[in-house]
Amino acid sequence: MAERSVVELPPEVGEPFEVFLNGVPQRAGHDFRVEGRQLVFERNLAREGRLGFWRWLSLFLGIAGTYRQNDSVDVVYDEGGRRTVTSLAFEPATRSTS
Repeated sequence: MAERSVVELPPEVGEPFEVFLNGVPQRAGHDFRVEGRQLVFERNLAREGRLGFWRWLSLFLGIAGTYRQNDSVDVVYDEGGRRTVTSLAFEPATRSTS
């Protein structure tokens, strides 16, 4: 079983569009696939959650850094003749049976 993450496209995003993961261009069919109004990544995408008090304090005091995975998915599309960028939320990775 492989992990996969799903990103829902907003209704205003139409073809053609470009996808970026952490600022890096992604290719449909290679880095992700389109299933209806969803982008499916065959990998674990994750967001760094809220920082607890002690972790926040250690960052503030410069004792420790943060090295958690914090992915961002951006889509660039045409809206009324101008390029528009939107950041998309994604569902936590799930295990696929394929």
